[in-house]
Amino acid sequence: MPINQRKVRHQLFLDAATTRRLEALAEKPGMNKSAVLAEALVAWLNRRATTELDDQFAHRLNRISAQLNRIERDQHILLESLALFVRLTLLRDAHMPEPDAATLALARARFEQFVAQVGRHLAKGDQSLNPNVKEEAING
Repeated sequence: MPINQRKVRHQLFLDAATTRRLEALAEKPGMNKSAVLAEALVAWLNRRATTELDDQFAHRLNRISAQLNRIERDQHILLESLALFVRLTLLRDAHMPEPDAATLALARARFEQFVAQVGRHLAKGDQSLNPNVKEEAING
């Protein structure tokens, strides 16, 4: 500390237990009560009076927030894709004739294959929109 820098005297009150701890720290060579209190106050001010829990969890909470933002974005993409698919399917199938038994059986089989394929993808952890995943045939 520069010689010309003036120190300001402060008066404070501590409980007995804190006083004993301060005196124990001040007994170490090269330490005194003023130095211990000054270092503690500077450390407290440097972390802007945040608690240690804030320091420990801030990074994790920021990461979780970013993940939730990505999930929300992905859900919007998924819902928009589904809405467009349903709209196009309804427009395409709106003028089709009433299906017969063979067409209904084929549709039921295709639906079951679709559900099985989704189950396999979920079990493997595959993502259809991931360009690294090879396309699986509908017949599985």
